This record gives sequence, structure tokens and C-alpha cells, in this order.
Amino acid sequence: MINDKRVVAVVPARGGSKSIPRKNLAILGGRPLIGWSIDVALRSATIDRVLVSTDDAEISDVAKALGAEVYTRPAALATDDALVIDALRDLIRRLRSEGEVADVLVLLEPTCPMRSTADVDECVALVASGEWESAATFRSAELHPHRAWRIDEGSPRPFIEGAIPWLPRQRLPPAYQLNGAVYAVVMDRLLDESEIGLLVGRTAAVVMPAERSVDIDTPHDLAVAEALLRGRDGMQDPGGAV
Repeated sequence: MINDKRVVAVVPARGGSKSIPRKNLAILGGRPLIGWSIDVALRSATIDRVLVSTDDAEISDVAKALGAEVYTRPAALATDDALVIDALRDLIRRLRSEGEVADVLVLLEPTCPMRSTADVDECVALVASGEWESAATFRSAELHPHRAWRIDEGSPRPFIEGAIPWLPRQRLPPAYQLNGAVYAVVMDRLLDESEIGLLVGRTAAVVMPAERSVDIDTPHDLAVAEALLRGRDGMQDPGGAV
């Protein structure tokens, strides 16, 4: 709890995955991928309750063993085409029907395991302050938008009209991308069916360094994360400010 606001963390972890089979249970640093998100949530000083939303029995068992509560997600909300926000709306309605009065929801994707408790708590604090309705973590853009191209009928042209792709990096305006590590939002704002994403209302940004922004989608990403872990000290404590 922070500023008298109750906070619930949700780790979404469906069973299906095409890029890495059983991705949410893939081993990273000696533990299941989902364990990194559960662990950082349990260690956070601002989070009151840690939930895992899944359609998978094995993930459910692992999550419970790691200290999280589990809510079974309807199969229709666990397909490749399903949106996370729809699964969250279903979960929020169930929580409200059970009497949960939390003010802030934090989404922690299992695919971004390198976040720290400081990253989580900073996003939560921004929303709990009342000044912001949502907050999310960003990193410097891997490809600057001024250097992106489109190809029309075989001919390349800058994706942004008027952009000069040849400018040196120092002359380009700063550009960022969502890294998927942390989303915090006023819980009931997500029940607004007109919202299609997790950045709602007045939104704050928290910038994370590239080394904590690894997003695991492919076996190569998993190998990169393993290499980063081997090269850093103290990573046996994923909740620490690393």
C-alpha cells in the first residue's frame, strides 16, 4: 500500500506460445521465467497482492508454489489473438465481485524479467500520487524512427515524411519505446471499454536502461538474457535494485 492506495499486481501467463514453446516456464537463471515477475512483485514494498492470470494447469501449480494467487483465465481470453486488456477487464470484474477494493493495478509481463523493485515502485508511486492515471516503463528506441524506411512499389523512402535518415545520432531528437516491463494504472480506468491499451488518461513515463529492458520473445532473446545474468553480480536477488 502507498498513499493509502491498495495495489494489486497481475502477471499474465497463458500456456500457449509459438516462439518459445511453454515460454512462461522457460528457465532463466535457474528459475522459471514467470518466477522473476512473481518474485519482484512479492518483494515490492508497494504491492499488496500478487495474482497470476493463466489458462494453464502447470503454470498455475508453479505460480502457487512461488507464492502467487492464481485466477484461471477463460480460454477465449488466452488465444494468440486475445488482448491482455480484455483479460484484465475480466479479472477486475471478478475481483470487484469478490470485494477487492484495490485502487491501482500493476501489470508485470513475464517476458521482461530484468526489471527491479525500484522500477515497479516508481511506476506505482506516480499513479498513487493522484497526479497520473497510468505509468509505464520505456527505453531508448532500438531503431530511431527517423531512420525507419518504407518500401513503396520497390522504392525505399523515409517512413517519416521529411526525416533525414543520414543525420548523426547526436542531431536526432531523443526517441523511446515501451519496454513492457511495468504498467501501473488506476484499476477502474481499465473497465472503460473505449480504452484499447494500458496507457490511459494522464500518463507518466519511467525510463529504464537497456540492460534491464530485455524482452524475451525468441530463443535468441533468452540466450541474451542468460548472458547478461552471467555477467552481472548479485543477480540471485531479482528484487534488488539492479
